[in-house]
Amino acid sequence: MDGTVLARIAAIIFVSVAITAAVVEMSREEEGRTVRPAQVAAPDVDALRAEQRRCQALGEAAASDRDCLAVWAETRDRFLGRETGTGRAGGE
Repeated sequence: MDGTVLARIAAIIFVSVAITAAVVEMSREEEGRTVRPAQVAAPDVDALRAEQRRCQALGEAAASDRDCLAVWAETRDRFLGRETGTGRAGGE
């Protein structure tokens, strides 16, 4: 074989490997975007977290506290990705 033919074959192999690597990398980015959860606003999380801590401090009494039951329902809905109808920011 001639040297130029070998150089062309090597160039074709190099380009095909580069294209394959680019396609794999692009598909990897798309998978990552679909897996990430939606971002939650920080102020609501802090107020909800404070209410959760308050309920935790109540102990067994929290099971009969109306506000704690609402906080737990909102926490459960956020965890499951459901829409919350209360829009509660805490302390109501």
